[in-house]
Amino acid sequence: MSAPSFLAESPLRSRHDAVAARETGRRTAAVNAARGEGAAARSSSTGWVAWGTAAEVLAVCDSVETEYAAIRRGAAIVDLPQRGTIEVRGSDRLDFLQRMITQDVRALQPGRSVRSFWLNRKGRIEADMLLSAGIDRIIIDLPRAVAAATVASLGAFLFSEDVQIVDASPLLYRVGVHGPQALELLADCAVDSASLEKLAHPGACAEAKIAGVAAMLTRCDTLGTVGIEVSLPLADAPRVWDAWTSLHDVAAGGVPRARVCGWLAMNIARIEAGEPMFEIDFSSAALPHETGVIASRVSMTKGCYLGQEVVARMQSLGKPKQVVCALRVEEGAFPVEGSQLFVPSADGGAGDEVGVITSSTVSPMLGSTVIGFATIRQAQTAPQTKLRALCDGQLVHATVQTSLRSLPALGEGSAG
Repeated sequence: MSAPSFLAESPLRSRHDAVAARETGRRTAAVNAARGEGAAARSSSTGWVAWGTAAEVLAVCDSVETEYAAIRRGAAIVDLPQRGTIEVRGSDRLDFLQRMITQDVRALQPGRSVRSFWLNRKGRIEADMLLSAGIDRIIIDLPRAVAAATVASLGAFLFSEDVQIVDASPLLYRVGVHGPQALELLADCAVDSASLEKLAHPGACAEAKIAGVAAMLTRCDTLGTVGIEVSLPLADAPRVWDAWTSLHDVAAGGVPRARVCGWLAMNIARIEAGEPMFEIDFSSAALPHETGVIASRVSMTKGCYLGQEVVARMQSLGKPKQVVCALRVEEGAFPVEGSQLFVPSADGGAGDEVGVITSSTVSPMLGSTVIGFATIRQAQTAPQTKLRALCDGQLVHATVQTSLRSLPALGEGSAG
């Protein structure tokens, strides 16, 4: 069987494997020293997983525990080959996008970013976007798998406007740093103070140099902490990565300032942060009202855009059939993606099926409580609704939450 073919390959793969090999050697030496005998090395080669047809992504480099700890307490650097980039230029770029996408971007000034959906005529989601405004361009971050199709479908609406839309995914690459020390790490990589001051605030972006490389830096707090994601020339990604990994804390005995972080630790943090994700928790079959993130993607006061009639009709006249909701699981059970949800019957068993879990994790910040997201029938989405989840052939209790952002883990009071 031939190896799978992906749209993108990480230019940093060899570096990840080298880090994993060093960590294996370090642990083996520590075990040998403690035992005073030869000890077999624990297998810890870098883990890679397929992200659809877009790319193979780093699942874990050292260990999920240490990588998660870096997100919460330090600086975790992330490689994002599954992300694509569209570049929009031309004097009419804002006017054009204003007529196309769900967010109000008429006044999107350089140095600001905004999230938006791109819909089809039936009001369903073609792409989930993050737009970052530069001086003479807009950089759009979106899933790599839909980048080319998005360029083609947007371009079909161009007539005489001064707008150029390019799939820049083969040329621009995406990396990021998340954690309370993210801005300090950027400062140590020669990002100028004016840009850092801007990036101290959510919704900001800055065109700046990092380790001498011109890049677009965007504030993206998707993991429940400070997050800065970087679009930069593909050829320069190793240079910036090496700058990050070469920094060490002398006062702390020379430990690295940043830790390479894979998808597994990122996924724990983003679920804790209450961030449903396109391609995981909702798909191109979804309507905006079904995603759980409509408030951050859709303006209800702007003028017409593709799919706007469907959005407006649902907003004013109806309710979606289903919605992505936060969920908390009881009894120490761990129902995974695809697990069915039921309303409880009179005897406490399973009544009608009302939904399915789309992602779940064990939350370190909640004492190993299992939390996640689920697509649930509208009638059962009220906070504190009690459901039953099918887990390993058994029914376990699950409770709908207002939002995972309100869980005690993130310091905003109790769940509700």
